[in-house]
Amino acid sequence: MIDPMDTLPCLITVPHGGTRVPDFLAGRFILSPRDLFDDIDPCTRDIYALSERVSAWKDTDIARPVVDLNRDESDRPPANPDGVVKTHTCFNVPVYDPAQPLDHALAEKLIAKFHRPFHAFIKATLKTRTDLRIAFDCHTMSEFAPPISPDAGKPRPTFSLGTRFGETCPDAIANTLAKSLMQVFDLPGKEVALNQPFAGGHITRTYGNKPIPWIQIEMNRKLYLKKPWFDEKKLTVDPVRLQFLRNCMGEALRLFFETCRALK
Repeated sequence: MIDPMDTLPCLITVPHGGTRVPDFLAGRFILSPRDLFDDIDPCTRDIYALSERVSAWKDTDIARPVVDLNRDESDRPPANPDGVVKTHTCFNVPVYDPAQPLDHALAEKLIAKFHRPFHAFIKATLKTRTDLRIAFDCHTMSEFAPPISPDAGKPRPTFSLGTRFGETCPDAIANTLAKSLMQVFDLPGKEVALNQPFAGGHITRTYGNKPIPWIQIEMNRKLYLKKPWFDEKKLTVDPVRLQFLRNCMGEALRLFFETCRALK
């Protein structure tokens, strides 16, 4: 048995929970608070705030529309308006003032200041922390897919676990996590999907099985961006609900390690 107070031998990354827009973008960055909220993974810094339970943990306060830490440096506009730096959000809302558009110099500044240090932390952690057994890149997803997505308009499961179809983590391990989530959140099997609608983004793809397994976790926002927990006008969520979800995630991971023999 794993004691609830034991440190779990994993790394958690939370790349999309930040809300901060750097001061040097004032007057240039034009997203409204609502549009910014819709483009990030709201409240993930609270939901996955398990730094005291796991061996290593990394998040960011920088908002995803400023720099997307789960994209490759080369994934940029205009080829991809929703790339590592963005001209438009995933809902096709313009990010910058047309009179002061995103240019090459600003893109390089943003990537150098925020993207590279985040990935440098991951690389250093993987190199130096020999106690780690697995890593999780943690996100939330909209209840229904946004227009830019391949599954546009379709309802999504409560959880999606991405392993690049087994490339970044063996199916046996991913299925053990799925069963742990089903048990703790009291879900039927269809509500925890493997590689649908997300198979794992840049972080999972880049570091998975190099040297440890990696799973991208996506939680459906219907678990907290709904009444009675969500205040639509203030864009705030009941902290008691967030604490509940955080406790559940911690318990799901504890149960996962307790039952996953492949990680011993």
